[in-house]
Amino acid sequence: MEPAVSLAVCALLFLLWIRVKGLEFVLIHQRWVFVCLFLLPLSLIFDIYYYVRAWVVFKLSSAPRLHGQRVRDIQKQVREWKEQGSKTFMCTGRPGWLTVSLRVGKYKKTHKNIMINLMDILEVDTKKQIVRVEPLVTMGQVTTLLTSIGWTLPVLPELDDLTVGGLIMGTGIESSSHKYGLFQHICTAYELVLADGSFVRCTPSENSDLFYAVPWSCGTLGFLVAAEIRIIPAKKYIKLRFEPVRGLEAICNKFQHESQQQENHFVEGLLYSLDEAVIMTGVMTDELEPSKLNSIGNYYKPWFFKHVENYLKTNQEGLEYIPLRQYYHRHTRSIFWELQDIIPFGNNPIFRYLFGWMVPPKISLLKLTQGETLRKLYEQHHVVQDMLVPMKCLMQALHTFHNDIHVYPIWLCPFILPSQPGLVHPKGDETELYVDIGAYGEPRVKHFEARSCMRQLEKFVRSVHGFQMLYADCYMNREEFWEMFDGSLYHKLREQLSCQDAFPEVYDKICKAARH
Repeated sequence: MEPAVSLAVCALLFLLWIRVKGLEFVLIHQRWVFVCLFLLPLSLIFDIYYYVRAWVVFKLSSAPRLHGQRVRDIQKQVREWKEQGSKTFMCTGRPGWLTVSLRVGKYKKTHKNIMINLMDILEVDTKKQIVRVEPLVTMGQVTTLLTSIGWTLPVLPELDDLTVGGLIMGTGIESSSHKYGLFQHICTAYELVLADGSFVRCTPSENSDLFYAVPWSCGTLGFLVAAEIRIIPAKKYIKLRFEPVRGLEAICNKFQHESQQQENHFVEGLLYSLDEAVIMTGVMTDELEPSKLNSIGNYYKPWFFKHVENYLKTNQEGLEYIPLRQYYHRHTRSIFWELQDIIPFGNNPIFRYLFGWMVPPKISLLKLTQGETLRKLYEQHHVVQDMLVPMKCLMQALHTFHNDIHVYPIWLCPFILPSQPGLVHPKGDETELYVDIGAYGEPRVKHFEARSCMRQLEKFVRSVHGFQMLYADCYMNREEFWEMFDGSLYHKLREQLSCQDAFPEVYDKICKAARH
Protein backbone atom coordinates (compact mmCIF):
# COMPACT_ATOMS: atom_id res chain seq x y z
CA MET A 1 0.00 0.00 0.00
CA GLU A 2 2.84 2.39 0.86
CA PRO A 3 4.39 2.36 -2.68
CA ALA A 4 0.98 3.18 -4.16
CA VAL A 5 0.54 6.09 -1.75
CA SER A 6 4.05 7.37 -2.52
CA LEU A 7 3.39 7.15 -6.24
CA ALA A 8 0.10 9.02 -5.83
CA VAL A 9 1.82 11.76 -3.84
CA CYS A 10 4.55 12.09 -6.51
CA ALA A 11 1.93 12.29 -9.25
CA LEU A 12 0.02 14.98 -7.30
CA LEU A 13 3.18 17.04 -6.76
CA PHE A 14 4.02 16.70 -10.44
CA LEU A 15 0.56 17.94 -11.45
CA LEU A 16 0.93 20.91 -9.12
CA TRP A 17 4.33 21.65 -10.64
CA ILE A 18 2.78 21.57 -14.13
CA ARG A 19 0.08 23.98 -12.94
CA VAL A 20 2.71 26.42 -11.67
CA LYS A 21 5.24 26.12 -14.52
CA GLY A 22 2.88 25.36 -17.39
CA LEU A 23 2.66 22.17 -19.42
CA GLU A 24 4.76 23.47 -22.33
CA PHE A 25 7.66 24.39 -20.02
CA VAL A 26 7.69 20.89 -18.53
CA LEU A 27 7.42 19.15 -21.92
CA ILE A 28 10.38 21.13 -23.25
CA HIS A 29 12.76 21.49 -20.30
CA GLN A 30 11.94 18.44 -18.19
CA ARG A 31 10.59 16.04 -20.80
CA TRP A 32 12.05 13.01 -19.08
CA VAL A 33 9.76 13.56 -16.08
CA PHE A 34 6.66 13.50 -18.26
CA VAL A 35 7.94 10.52 -20.24
CA CYS A 36 8.81 8.45 -17.15
CA LEU A 37 5.64 9.18 -15.17
CA PHE A 38 3.08 9.09 -17.97
CA LEU A 39 4.29 7.90 -21.36
CA LEU A 40 6.18 4.79 -20.21
CA PRO A 41 3.20 3.32 -18.29
CA LEU A 42 0.82 4.28 -21.10
CA SER A 43 3.12 2.70 -23.70
CA LEU A 44 3.19 -0.51 -21.68
CA ILE A 45 -0.62 -0.61 -21.59
CA PHE A 46 -0.73 -0.10 -25.38
CA ASP A 47 1.74 -2.94 -25.92
CA ILE A 48 -0.15 -5.36 -23.68
CA TYR A 49 -3.47 -4.56 -25.34
CA TYR A 50 -2.19 -5.06 -28.88
CA TYR A 51 -0.27 -8.22 -27.96
CA VAL A 52 -3.34 -9.82 -26.35
CA ARG A 53 -5.57 -8.69 -29.21
CA ALA A 54 -3.25 -10.14 -31.87
CA TRP A 55 -2.96 -13.43 -29.98
CA VAL A 56 -6.73 -13.80 -29.56
CA VAL A 57 -7.46 -12.88 -33.19
CA PHE A 58 -4.93 -15.39 -34.54
CA LYS A 59 -6.02 -18.18 -32.19
CA LEU A 60 -9.69 -17.68 -33.10
CA SER A 61 -8.80 -17.23 -36.79
CA SER A 62 -11.25 -14.36 -36.96
CA ALA A 63 -9.03 -12.12 -39.11
CA PRO A 64 -9.40 -14.04 -42.41
CA ARG A 65 -13.20 -14.17 -41.99
CA LEU A 66 -13.46 -10.43 -41.35
CA HIS A 67 -10.86 -9.34 -43.90
CA GLY A 68 -13.15 -9.52 -46.94
CA GLN A 69 -15.83 -7.43 -45.24
CA ARG A 70 -13.28 -4.83 -44.16
CA VAL A 71 -11.97 -4.52 -47.71
CA ARG A 72 -15.51 -4.11 -49.05
CA ASP A 73 -16.06 -1.36 -46.49
CA ILE A 74 -12.98 0.48 -47.82
CA GLN A 75 -14.30 0.09 -51.37
CA LYS A 76 -17.64 1.50 -50.25
CA GLN A 77 -15.96 4.57 -48.70
CA VAL A 78 -14.01 5.23 -51.92
CA ARG A 79 -17.11 4.91 -54.09
CA GLU A 80 -19.04 7.27 -51.81
CA TRP A 81 -16.20 9.80 -52.14
CA LYS A 82 -16.45 9.46 -55.91
CA GLU A 83 -20.27 9.84 -55.89
CA GLN A 84 -19.93 13.00 -53.79
CA GLY A 85 -17.87 14.65 -56.53
CA SER A 86 -14.26 13.74 -55.64
CA LYS A 87 -13.83 17.18 -54.13
CA THR A 88 -10.60 16.51 -52.22
CA PHE A 89 -7.76 14.03 -52.30
CA MET A 90 -8.08 10.83 -50.27
CA CYS A 91 -5.73 9.49 -47.59
CA THR A 92 -5.89 6.87 -44.87
CA GLY A 93 -7.82 7.86 -41.75
CA ARG A 94 -5.03 6.72 -39.43
CA PRO A 95 -3.99 9.73 -37.29
CA GLY A 96 -0.59 11.13 -38.25
CA TRP A 97 0.74 10.84 -34.70
CA LEU A 98 0.33 7.04 -34.80
CA THR A 99 3.01 6.60 -37.46
CA VAL A 100 6.65 5.91 -36.60
CA SER A 101 7.75 8.76 -38.89
CA LEU A 102 8.53 11.97 -37.02
CA ARG A 103 6.26 14.03 -39.24
CA VAL A 104 2.58 14.81 -38.74
CA GLY A 105 1.27 15.94 -42.13
CA LYS A 106 -1.22 18.73 -42.68
CA TYR A 107 -2.95 16.76 -45.40
CA LYS A 108 -4.82 14.58 -42.88
CA LYS A 109 -6.93 17.63 -41.99
CA THR A 110 -7.84 18.60 -45.56
CA HIS A 111 -8.10 15.25 -47.38
CA LYS A 112 -10.95 12.73 -47.29
CA ASN A 113 -10.00 10.23 -44.58
CA ILE A 114 -10.67 6.60 -45.56
CA MET A 115 -10.84 4.45 -42.45
CA ILE A 116 -8.69 1.34 -42.79
CA ASN A 117 -8.90 -1.04 -39.85
CA LEU A 118 -6.57 -3.76 -41.11
CA MET A 119 -4.08 -4.88 -38.48
CA ASP A 120 -4.05 -8.68 -38.48
CA ILE A 121 -1.93 -11.56 -39.75
CA LEU A 122 -4.21 -13.44 -42.16
CA GLU A 123 -2.33 -16.62 -42.98
CA VAL A 124 1.01 -18.39 -42.63
CA ASP A 125 1.62 -20.88 -45.43
CA THR A 126 4.79 -22.80 -44.60
CA LYS A 127 4.54 -24.93 -47.77
CA LYS A 128 4.62 -21.91 -50.06
CA GLN A 129 6.80 -20.08 -47.52
CA ILE A 130 4.51 -17.05 -47.54
CA VAL A 131 2.85 -14.98 -44.82
CA ARG A 132 -0.20 -12.92 -45.83
CA VAL A 133 -0.78 -9.86 -43.68
CA GLU A 134 -2.86 -6.71 -43.47
CA PRO A 135 -1.04 -3.35 -43.81
CA LEU A 136 -1.15 -2.27 -40.15
CA VAL A 137 0.52 -5.45 -38.88
CA THR A 138 3.68 -4.46 -37.00
CA MET A 139 7.12 -6.03 -36.98
CA GLY A 140 6.57 -6.83 -33.32
CA GLN A 141 3.49 -8.92 -34.22
CA VAL A 142 5.34 -10.64 -37.06
CA THR A 143 8.38 -11.67 -35.01
CA THR A 144 6.27 -12.82 -32.05
CA LEU A 145 4.23 -15.15 -34.23
CA LEU A 146 6.75 -16.36 -36.79
CA THR A 147 9.63 -17.09 -34.41
CA SER A 148 7.25 -19.07 -32.18
CA ILE A 149 6.60 -21.49 -35.07
CA GLY A 150 10.16 -21.59 -36.40
CA TRP A 151 9.98 -19.06 -39.25
CA THR A 152 11.05 -15.49 -39.91
CA LEU A 153 11.12 -12.79 -42.58
CA PRO A 154 14.32 -12.57 -44.66
CA VAL A 155 14.35 -8.80 -43.95
CA LEU A 156 12.85 -7.80 -40.62
CA PRO A 157 13.28 -4.06 -39.93
CA GLU A 158 14.30 -3.09 -36.43
CA LEU A 159 11.60 -1.21 -34.50
CA ASP A 160 8.60 -3.11 -33.10
CA ASP A 161 6.03 -0.52 -34.22
CA LEU A 162 7.00 -0.37 -37.91
CA THR A 163 4.05 -1.55 -40.01
CA VAL A 164 4.02 -3.64 -43.17
CA GLY A 165 2.16 -0.87 -44.99
CA GLY A 166 4.73 1.73 -44.00
CA LEU A 167 7.61 -0.53 -45.03
CA ILE A 168 6.07 -1.16 -48.45
CA MET A 169 4.73 2.32 -49.21
CA GLY A 170 7.94 3.78 -47.76
CA THR A 171 10.80 1.34 -47.36
CA GLY A 172 12.49 -0.92 -44.83
CA ILE A 173 15.95 -2.36 -44.30
CA GLU A 174 17.80 -4.66 -41.92
CA SER A 175 21.27 -6.10 -41.50
CA SER A 176 20.27 -9.05 -43.73
CA SER A 177 19.56 -6.73 -46.66
CA HIS A 178 22.98 -7.38 -48.23
CA LYS A 179 21.51 -10.80 -49.10
CA TYR A 180 17.83 -10.05 -49.69
CA GLY A 181 17.52 -6.36 -50.57
CA LEU A 182 15.01 -3.90 -49.12
CA PHE A 183 11.70 -4.92 -47.56
CA GLN A 184 9.91 -4.49 -50.91
CA HIS A 185 12.18 -7.13 -52.45
CA ILE A 186 10.85 -9.91 -50.18
CA CYS A 187 7.21 -9.08 -51.03
CA THR A 188 5.56 -11.33 -53.63
CA ALA A 189 2.10 -9.74 -53.96
CA TYR A 190 0.15 -6.61 -53.05
CA GLU A 191 -3.60 -6.20 -52.84
CA LEU A 192 -4.99 -2.69 -53.29
CA VAL A 193 -8.20 -0.71 -53.54
CA LEU A 194 -7.78 1.77 -56.39
CA ALA A 195 -9.10 5.30 -56.95
CA ASP A 196 -12.33 4.03 -58.53
CA GLY A 197 -13.05 1.65 -55.65
CA SER A 198 -12.02 -1.48 -57.56
CA PHE A 199 -9.88 -4.23 -56.03
CA VAL A 200 -6.66 -5.40 -57.68
CA ARG A 201 -3.94 -7.92 -56.91
CA CYS A 202 -0.48 -7.40 -58.37
CA THR A 203 2.60 -9.61 -58.54
CA PRO A 204 5.79 -9.62 -60.66
CA SER A 205 3.82 -11.46 -63.38
CA GLU A 206 0.28 -10.05 -62.87
CA ASN A 207 -0.27 -6.28 -63.09
CA SER A 208 3.51 -6.07 -62.87
CA ASP A 209 3.75 -2.33 -63.57
CA LEU A 210 1.66 -1.61 -60.48
CA PHE A 211 3.64 -4.15 -58.44
CA TYR A 212 6.91 -2.32 -59.12
CA ALA A 213 5.41 1.17 -58.80
CA VAL A 214 3.84 0.68 -55.34
CA PRO A 215 7.04 0.71 -53.19
CA TRP A 216 8.06 4.23 -52.10
CA SER A 217 4.77 5.65 -53.47
CA CYS A 218 3.49 6.58 -49.98
CA GLY A 219 -0.10 5.57 -50.68
CA THR A 220 -0.51 7.74 -53.78
CA LEU A 221 -1.50 4.93 -56.18
CA GLY A 222 -4.13 3.21 -54.05
CA PHE A 223 -4.91 1.82 -50.60
CA LEU A 224 -2.90 -1.25 -49.62
CA VAL A 225 -5.22 -3.84 -48.03
CA ALA A 226 -2.95 -6.92 -47.88
CA ALA A 227 0.52 -8.14 -48.80
CA GLU A 228 2.18 -11.51 -49.25
CA ILE A 229 5.75 -11.74 -47.96
CA ARG A 230 8.37 -14.46 -48.19
CA ILE A 231 9.32 -16.33 -45.03
CA ILE A 232 12.37 -18.51 -44.34
CA PRO A 233 13.15 -21.10 -41.64
CA ALA A 234 14.45 -19.52 -38.44
CA LYS A 235 17.03 -20.71 -35.94
CA LYS A 236 17.20 -19.96 -32.23
CA TYR A 237 20.25 -17.71 -32.03
CA ILE A 238 22.43 -15.25 -33.90
CA LYS A 239 26.13 -15.98 -33.56
CA LEU A 240 27.42 -12.41 -33.62
CA ARG A 241 31.03 -11.30 -34.03
CA PHE A 242 32.18 -7.83 -32.98
CA GLU A 243 35.29 -6.33 -34.53
CA PRO A 244 36.52 -2.82 -33.64
CA VAL A 245 38.15 -1.06 -36.59
CA ARG A 246 40.11 2.21 -36.64
CA GLY A 247 40.91 4.45 -39.59
CA LEU A 248 38.26 5.48 -42.12
CA GLU A 249 39.81 3.63 -45.04
CA ALA A 250 40.12 0.43 -42.99
CA ILE A 251 36.52 0.81 -41.81
CA CYS A 252 35.17 1.20 -45.35
CA ASN A 253 37.26 -1.68 -46.71
CA LYS A 254 36.26 -4.02 -43.88
CA PHE A 255 32.59 -3.11 -44.10
CA GLN A 256 32.48 -3.58 -47.87
CA HIS A 257 34.35 -6.89 -47.65
CA GLU A 258 31.99 -8.34 -45.03
CA SER A 259 28.94 -7.09 -46.96
CA GLN A 260 30.05 -9.10 -49.98
CA GLN A 261 30.40 -12.36 -48.03
CA GLN A 262 27.20 -14.36 -48.60
CA GLU A 263 28.01 -16.65 -45.65
CA ASN A 264 27.29 -13.66 -43.39
CA HIS A 265 23.56 -13.67 -42.68
CA PHE A 266 23.77 -10.25 -41.02
CA VAL A 267 26.17 -7.31 -41.44
CA GLU A 268 26.02 -4.03 -39.55
CA GLY A 269 28.36 -1.22 -38.59
CA LEU A 270 28.23 1.39 -35.85
CA LEU A 271 30.47 4.40 -36.47
CA TYR A 272 31.32 6.24 -33.23
CA SER A 273 33.55 8.86 -34.89
CA LEU A 274 34.95 9.41 -38.35
CA ASP A 275 37.74 6.90 -37.73
CA GLU A 276 36.31 4.53 -35.08
CA ALA A 277 33.73 1.81 -35.70
CA VAL A 278 32.60 -1.65 -34.70
CA ILE A 279 31.70 -3.99 -37.56
CA MET A 280 29.32 -6.82 -36.67
CA THR A 281 28.68 -10.01 -38.65
CA GLY A 282 26.25 -12.74 -37.70
CA VAL A 283 24.85 -16.10 -38.71
CA MET A 284 21.73 -17.91 -37.58
CA THR A 285 22.40 -21.06 -35.59
CA ASP A 286 20.73 -23.55 -33.27
CA GLU A 287 24.03 -24.30 -31.53
CA LEU A 288 25.07 -22.40 -28.44
CA GLU A 289 28.10 -21.86 -26.23
CA PRO A 290 26.26 -21.19 -22.94
CA SER A 291 29.05 -19.03 -21.54
CA LYS A 292 28.69 -16.63 -24.49
CA LEU A 293 24.90 -16.27 -24.41
CA ASN A 294 23.85 -12.62 -24.19
CA SER A 295 20.10 -12.02 -23.88
CA ILE A 296 20.53 -8.39 -24.87
CA GLY A 297 16.77 -7.82 -25.05
CA ASN A 298 16.22 -8.31 -21.31
CA TYR A 299 15.04 -5.08 -19.73
CA TYR A 300 17.97 -4.80 -17.31
CA LYS A 301 20.64 -5.21 -20.00
CA PRO A 302 22.68 -2.24 -21.29
CA TRP A 303 21.43 -0.54 -24.42
CA PHE A 304 22.84 -2.34 -27.43
CA PHE A 305 24.82 0.56 -28.93
CA LYS A 306 26.47 1.17 -25.54
CA HIS A 307 27.27 -2.51 -25.21
CA VAL A 308 28.85 -2.50 -28.68
CA GLU A 309 30.90 0.60 -27.81
CA ASN A 310 32.63 -1.33 -25.02
CA TYR A 311 34.35 -3.46 -27.67
CA LEU A 312 35.75 -0.27 -29.15
CA LYS A 313 36.88 1.09 -25.79
CA THR A 314 38.64 -2.15 -24.83
CA ASN A 315 39.89 -2.66 -28.40
CA GLN A 316 38.92 -6.33 -28.25
CA GLU A 317 37.03 -8.55 -30.66
CA GLY A 318 34.06 -10.46 -29.31
CA LEU A 319 31.70 -13.35 -29.99
CA GLU A 320 28.20 -13.63 -28.53
CA TYR A 321 25.05 -15.67 -29.06
CA ILE A 322 21.90 -13.56 -29.05
CA PRO A 323 18.35 -15.01 -29.12
CA LEU A 324 16.89 -14.42 -32.59
CA ARG A 325 13.97 -12.13 -31.71
CA GLN A 326 16.15 -10.12 -29.32
CA TYR A 327 18.68 -9.60 -32.10
CA TYR A 328 16.01 -8.39 -34.50
CA HIS A 329 14.90 -5.75 -31.99
CA ARG A 330 18.32 -5.00 -30.49
CA HIS A 331 17.96 -1.23 -31.04
CA THR A 332 14.31 -1.02 -30.00
CA ARG A 333 14.74 -0.36 -26.28
CA SER A 334 16.89 2.70 -26.88
CA ILE A 335 15.19 3.67 -30.20
CA PHE A 336 18.68 3.24 -31.67
CA TRP A 337 20.29 6.02 -29.53
CA GLU A 338 17.50 8.57 -29.57
CA LEU A 339 16.27 7.71 -26.08
CA GLN A 340 19.45 9.05 -24.47
CA ASP A 341 18.32 12.57 -25.48
CA ILE A 342 14.89 12.03 -23.90
CA ILE A 343 15.91 10.08 -20.76
CA PRO A 344 19.58 11.00 -20.23
CA PHE A 345 20.01 8.44 -17.44
CA GLY A 346 18.09 5.69 -19.25
CA ASN A 347 21.11 3.41 -19.54
CA ASN A 348 22.02 3.77 -15.86
CA PRO A 349 21.89 0.31 -14.22
CA ILE A 350 19.56 1.54 -11.45
CA PHE A 351 17.05 2.93 -13.95
CA ARG A 352 17.26 -0.19 -16.10
CA TYR A 353 16.57 -2.53 -13.19
CA LEU A 354 13.72 -0.44 -11.75
CA PHE A 355 12.01 0.87 -14.90
CA GLY A 356 13.68 -0.77 -17.90
CA TRP A 357 10.74 -3.17 -18.32
CA MET A 358 8.59 -0.20 -19.44
CA VAL A 359 11.09 1.10 -22.03
CA PRO A 360 10.80 2.33 -24.73
CA PRO A 361 8.01 4.91 -24.84
CA LYS A 362 5.87 4.63 -27.95
CA ILE A 363 7.15 6.94 -30.69
CA SER A 364 3.53 7.76 -31.50
CA LEU A 365 2.92 9.01 -27.94
CA LEU A 366 6.12 11.05 -28.02
CA LYS A 367 4.82 12.72 -31.18
CA LEU A 368 1.35 13.27 -29.75
CA THR A 369 2.72 15.10 -26.69
CA GLN A 370 5.50 16.94 -28.48
CA GLY A 371 3.86 20.33 -28.91
CA GLU A 372 4.62 22.94 -31.56
CA THR A 373 7.51 24.60 -29.71
CA LEU A 374 9.34 21.32 -29.10
CA ARG A 375 8.67 20.21 -32.68
CA LYS A 376 10.33 23.35 -34.01
CA LEU A 377 13.27 22.89 -31.65
CA TYR A 378 13.71 19.30 -32.87
CA GLU A 379 13.50 20.41 -36.47
CA GLN A 380 16.27 22.99 -36.04
CA HIS A 381 18.53 21.12 -33.61
CA HIS A 382 17.96 17.43 -34.35
CA VAL A 383 18.60 15.18 -37.33
CA VAL A 384 16.85 11.93 -38.21
CA GLN A 385 17.90 10.83 -41.69
CA ASP A 386 18.63 7.67 -43.65
CA MET A 387 20.54 8.20 -46.88
CA LEU A 388 21.09 5.28 -49.26
CA VAL A 389 24.28 5.57 -51.33
CA PRO A 390 26.33 3.17 -53.48
CA MET A 391 28.85 1.23 -51.41
CA LYS A 392 31.66 2.49 -53.65
CA CYS A 393 30.89 6.04 -52.40
CA LEU A 394 30.89 5.15 -48.69
CA MET A 395 34.11 6.94 -47.73
CA GLN A 396 33.12 10.10 -49.59
CA ALA A 397 29.65 9.94 -48.02
CA LEU A 398 30.97 9.60 -44.47
CA HIS A 399 33.22 12.63 -44.98
CA THR A 400 30.18 14.56 -46.21
CA PHE A 401 28.05 13.52 -43.23
CA HIS A 402 30.89 14.48 -40.89
CA ASN A 403 31.36 17.91 -42.44
CA ASP A 404 27.67 18.77 -42.97
CA ILE A 405 26.01 17.50 -39.77
CA HIS A 406 28.59 15.75 -37.52
CA VAL A 407 26.16 13.32 -35.84
CA TYR A 408 27.42 10.18 -34.06
CA PRO A 409 26.90 7.28 -33.72
CA ILE A 410 26.10 6.56 -37.38
CA TRP A 411 24.34 3.35 -38.41
CA LEU A 412 25.73 1.50 -41.44
CA CYS A 413 23.58 -1.17 -43.09
CA PRO A 414 24.45 -2.72 -46.47
CA PHE A 415 21.85 -3.80 -49.02
CA ILE A 416 21.64 -5.02 -52.58
CA LEU A 417 19.55 -2.93 -54.97
CA PRO A 418 18.24 -4.95 -57.94
CA SER A 419 17.81 -3.39 -61.35
CA GLN A 420 13.99 -3.40 -61.40
CA PRO A 421 11.41 -0.85 -62.57
CA GLY A 422 10.09 1.66 -60.05
CA LEU A 423 11.06 4.76 -58.15
CA VAL A 424 14.34 3.36 -56.80
CA HIS A 425 16.90 1.36 -58.76
CA PRO A 426 20.64 1.48 -59.58
CA LYS A 427 21.93 3.77 -62.30
CA GLY A 428 23.03 0.85 -64.49
CA ASP A 429 21.29 -2.34 -65.57
CA GLU A 430 22.86 -4.57 -62.91
CA THR A 431 22.23 -5.19 -59.22
CA GLU A 432 24.45 -2.93 -57.11
CA LEU A 433 25.60 -2.97 -53.49
CA TYR A 434 24.40 0.08 -51.54
CA VAL A 435 24.65 1.17 -47.90
CA ASP A 436 22.13 2.89 -45.66
CA ILE A 437 23.80 5.65 -43.64
CA GLY A 438 21.56 6.43 -40.66
CA ALA A 439 22.17 9.64 -38.71
CA TYR A 440 20.00 10.20 -35.64
CA GLY A 441 20.78 12.85 -33.05
CA GLU A 442 21.94 16.37 -32.35
CA PRO A 443 24.29 17.87 -34.98
CA ARG A 444 27.65 18.95 -33.58
CA VAL A 445 28.72 20.99 -36.60
CA LYS A 446 29.17 24.69 -35.86
CA HIS A 447 26.39 27.03 -36.97
CA PHE A 448 24.09 24.16 -37.98
CA GLU A 449 21.07 25.41 -39.92
CA ALA A 450 18.68 22.59 -40.77
CA ARG A 451 17.51 23.68 -44.21
CA SER A 452 20.86 24.69 -45.71
CA CYS A 453 22.82 21.78 -44.19
CA MET A 454 20.26 19.17 -45.24
CA ARG A 455 19.94 20.59 -48.74
CA GLN A 456 23.71 20.31 -49.07
CA LEU A 457 23.57 16.68 -47.93
CA GLU A 458 20.66 15.91 -50.28
CA LYS A 459 22.64 17.44 -53.18
CA PHE A 460 25.54 15.09 -52.48
CA VAL A 461 23.24 12.06 -52.33
CA ARG A 462 21.71 12.97 -55.69
CA SER A 463 25.19 13.42 -57.20
CA VAL A 464 26.14 9.79 -56.44
CA HIS A 465 22.75 8.39 -57.52
CA GLY A 466 21.65 7.79 -53.96
CA PHE A 467 18.24 8.05 -52.32
CA GLN A 468 16.73 9.63 -49.23
CA MET A 469 14.25 7.65 -47.13
CA LEU A 470 10.92 9.44 -47.34
CA TYR A 471 9.94 9.23 -43.66
CA ALA A 472 12.49 11.97 -42.95
CA ASP A 473 12.46 15.72 -43.51
CA CYS A 474 12.90 16.40 -47.23
CA TYR A 475 14.09 19.86 -48.29
CA MET A 476 14.34 19.22 -52.04
CA ASN A 477 12.22 21.11 -54.52
CA ARG A 478 10.10 19.16 -57.02
CA GLU A 479 12.71 19.18 -59.78
CA GLU A 480 15.44 17.94 -57.42
CA PHE A 481 13.14 15.24 -56.04
CA TRP A 482 12.44 13.80 -59.48
CA GLU A 483 16.15 13.99 -60.27
CA MET A 484 16.74 11.63 -57.31
CA PHE A 485 13.82 9.27 -58.01
CA ASP A 486 12.76 7.69 -61.33
CA GLY A 487 9.16 8.83 -61.82
CA SER A 488 8.59 7.38 -65.31
CA LEU A 489 6.62 4.28 -64.27
CA TYR A 490 5.01 6.06 -61.32
CA HIS A 491 3.58 8.90 -63.44
CA LYS A 492 2.43 6.45 -66.11
CA LEU A 493 0.45 4.49 -63.47
CA ARG A 494 -0.92 7.70 -61.93
CA GLU A 495 -2.46 8.58 -65.29
CA GLN A 496 -3.67 5.07 -66.14
CA LEU A 497 -5.38 4.61 -62.74
CA SER A 498 -6.87 8.14 -62.60
CA CYS A 499 -4.91 8.99 -59.46
CA GLN A 500 -4.41 12.69 -60.26
CA ASP A 501 -7.77 13.67 -58.71
CA ALA A 502 -7.74 10.97 -56.04
CA PHE A 503 -4.31 11.12 -54.37
CA PRO A 504 -1.62 13.80 -54.08
CA GLU A 505 1.67 13.23 -55.86
CA VAL A 506 4.26 11.59 -53.60
CA TYR A 507 6.37 14.77 -53.51
CA ASP A 508 3.41 16.82 -52.26
CA LYS A 509 2.83 14.28 -49.53
CA ILE A 510 6.37 14.17 -48.13
CA CYS A 511 7.84 17.62 -48.78
CA LYS A 512 8.30 20.07 -45.91
CA ALA A 513 5.47 22.35 -47.03
CA ALA A 514 2.95 19.51 -46.85
CA ARG A 515 3.98 18.12 -43.46
CA HIS A 516 3.62 20.82 -40.89
